Amino acid sequence: MNHIEKQLLTAPRNHLYLSFIAAIVIGLFLWSLTAVNVSNIEEGGLAIARNILYGLTHPDTELLFNVSRQSVLFLLAETLAIAFLGTIVGAFLAVPLAFLAASNLVPKPVSWITRLLLIMIRTLPALVYGLMFIRVTGPGPFAGVLTIGLTSIGMLAKLYVDAIEELDKRVLESMTSVGCSTLDKIRFGVMPQLLSVFASVMIYRFDMNMREASILGLVGAGGIGAPLIFAMRGYKWDQVGSILIGLVVLILIIELLSNQLRAKLVKG
Repeated sequence: MNHIEKQLLTAPRNHLYLSFIAAIVIGLFLWSLTAVNVSNIEEGGLAIARNILYGLTHPDTELLFNVSRQSVLFLLAETLAIAFLGTIVGAFLAVPLAFLAASNLVPKPVSWITRLLLIMIRTLPALVYGLMFIRVTGPGPFAGVLTIGLTSIGMLAKLYVDAIEELDKRVLESMTSVGCSTLDKIRFGVMPQLLSVFASVMIYRFDMNMREASILGLVGAGGIGAPLIFAMRGYKWDQVGSILIGLVVLILIIELLSNQLRAKLVKG
């Protein structure tokens, strides 16, 4: 037994505190069980559940593999385009907001006001923004792109700010000593340190936006969400199965590729 293990074993334990936390967790778990209600499950509901399972395991292959505008492949391509373009828009708009929110680069009042704006942007869910943009632009992919772009700004700017505030200050101090302006410091001292971090964060957000874009179709903002909800409402579970299979495969591929790209960026 090494020295560290001996210290851990001899360290005092606050049993009262641990018991209190455990009691709270158990109490919350028991309270949450009151929301479980199996008395409303009838034979008809079980039959519907069997139909859902059968449809999901026997998908509509014609819908899955043809190349029409109503096919799963086309809808997935549209969803991918919405997520990609929305991520690009959000990533570029988040950069100036991140620099304005970085307390080590701008005065404190400017930083606080910008951070408050970013908090306000992050407050509303994507579906609410989607409904707003649909009223402005009408239903379709453009509303989805605007929604994804706006919802991406809040998260991306926050992560950008964290990266900016962790910069090597010695570089900025040396540039200040030779009389560099703020723009020069950002261009030559800050951006070279941040490009790989920004790209990694943007790829991570694109992975999230694929799921967001899939949901936005439910409110008419383009993508695969609308056909999915229409198929579910029409009890066409074979179409639901084909849509979900295509969506799961696409998201898995994107996640594998994004993880590899982010690992290369982080490792340099």
